Amino acid sequence: MKTVQYALLNIAYFAAFCTVHACAAVYLLAHGFSNTEIGILLAIANVISAVAQPVIAGIIDKPGPLTNRRFIMISVLVILIGSVILMFVQNSKLIIFVVYAIIYMIQFAYQPVMTALCFEYQKAGCNIFYGLARGLGSAGFAVTSAFIGGAVEKHGVMLLPAVTIVVMAVSLVLIITFIKPEGATADAPVEERTSDKHTAHNNPLEFARMYPAYTMFMVATVCFFFAHNMINDFMIQIIRSLGGAETELGYANFLQAILELPVMALIGIVLKKISDQKLLIISGIAFFIKILILVFAHGMPMFYLSQCFQLFAYAVFIPAGAYYMSRTIDELDQVKGQAFITSAITMGGVFSNLVSGVILDHLGIVVMLITGSVVCFVGVVIGYIAMNRMPHRTQAASTQSEHYTGE
Repeated sequence: MKTVQYALLNIAYFAAFCTVHACAAVYLLAHGFSNTEIGILLAIANVISAVAQPVIAGIIDKPGPLTNRRFIMISVLVILIGSVILMFVQNSKLIIFVVYAIIYMIQFAYQPVMTALCFEYQKAGCNIFYGLARGLGSAGFAVTSAFIGGAVEKHGVMLLPAVTIVVMAVSLVLIITFIKPEGATADAPVEERTSDKHTAHNNPLEFARMYPAYTMFMVATVCFFFAHNMINDFMIQIIRSLGGAETELGYANFLQAILELPVMALIGIVLKKISDQKLLIISGIAFFIKILILVFAHGMPMFYLSQCFQLFAYAVFIPAGAYYMSRTIDELDQVKGQAFITSAITMGGVFSNLVSGVILDHLGIVVMLITGSVVCFVGVVIGYIAMNRMPHRTQAASTQSEHYTGE
């Protein structure tokens, strides 16, 4: 039952992720923003998110009233209210800029908390299949993408905040009713929620010294998601240059998202054959191939081919990263571990937003994609060194077994 509830939470989250993140450029272009202005808006939102995520995680990891579940409730409410504001404010670029940046930032900020929530409930005895639930989240993104592109072409961009409102209302109901079974208190302080005896490492430098390979891999993650976000945030411009429009945007998002489902759902089986460390290296190589194909693309078939590499890139990275983190990082640092890697993903978006919009306006799409390819290749090299040449801080074998059997 908990897997069903958690899967529905993921489906709702990623349906809104489609309308807010994947369609950000579509919405903002329609309201008079230039590519450079869009890049600045998304960069500001990403910077704030990247800084806020470890801070929020540190607060959640400490004793106190803020828990994973409560923070998700707050985030859902903020996005819901912000989307309502966007429905009624259409002529003020300043208000749209501020509200959209807040929504974009908050949605990123609670993504690692969603993952931490799953492992928290697993430790409390709930049999949640993370990979399946996360894969269904991608399916939710895919289904939303399949209809939203054509629907926006027919009915206009105001459909985007309207869908977000509905999805966030559903999310609110789901998270309110997502309660641990009797015997485990969902909102208990950290001392009551964990029996781990290790010391929390709230200082980023201490965290880096304790987990050197993980920290180095976060640098690689910045590079991977520089390229990944470059494609996603400016996808509509890339598609238009290849002869497509909003409908093709929906198809492209559907394709890459639906391909994530089988990999994420079967990640437990895959991990028995290939270690999470090797999977993370494979995912980095796939990110590189995905953007490199676009450098040479001359039509939508090549674009769709590029999207197919999502099967080995993002679809592998997210669950493999979650399991690698849960295996190598002490329990009192778990939420911070999720937050730091999400911050790395976000910082990749920051650099991409700052660079991509300017390059796109002044030098064109091909130069932008070549830049992304070079940065991503650097990330592959760094990721290989991190996973194969640096020490890993591992937990006891019993903890490792606990996490893998949850899949």
